[in-house]
Formats: sequence, structure tokens, C-alpha cells
Amino acid sequence: MRDRHDDVVGRLAEACRAGDVDAIRAVLAANAVVVCDGIGRGAVHGADRAARLIALLLGGDPGLGLASVNGSAGLVRRRAGRAVAVAAVEIAVDRVAAVWIVVNPAKLGHWTW
Repeated sequence: MRDRHDDVVGRLAEACRAGDVDAIRAVLAANAVVVCDGIGRGAVHGADRAARLIALLLGGDPGLGLASVNGSAGLVRRRAGRAVAVAAVEIAVDRVAAVWIVVNPAKLGHWTW
């Protein structure tokens, strides 16, 4: 299961690095959910809306990294050595089912190096 999870998160990372909303959408389950602590509203539901939000927060950064987040493969976006976003990813079969993105600087201090 972990190998499958790592593969799916790797595909999501590649799509995000390219900033390709269509490629991000292709990795997501149709009913994917994204929760972000910095958007001031509840969860975003559905692959289309989820892909756009993921692209906005994580897209177009060739340095987007893979990291262990809550014990599984996740994503970390950094600027000048400081984490600006950390994403935990849940999969269902071979697609991303849910993404939790943290952008609150107060919660990201231990991700900085």
C-alpha cells in the first residue's frame, strides 16, 4: 500500500511542479476533497475545484519536495529554506482522495531548515 501511496503522491508532485491543472486533476479522484487552513472557508469538493486550489497553493514550483507528512509521503513547498506549505495526502486505490494543506506560518516552524 505504501508503494502505491508514494507513486500517487509522486505523480501529484510532478503535476504540481509543472503547474498543470489538468495533470493535477488527472491524479485526483472525482470526489476529491481539499482542506486548507488558510482559505477561510470549509473544504473544497470535487476534482475540478480541488485541482485549481492545489495548483494555486502548490503549483509551478520546480522545487516542490516530497517529505514524510504524518508518517506518509506528502508535499512541502519552501521559499528561502522556510516551509510555506505542507500537504498531507490520502489516496483511494490509485487516485488522490483528500489533501490537507497547511499554510499558517505558526504551524510550519518545525518544517524550516
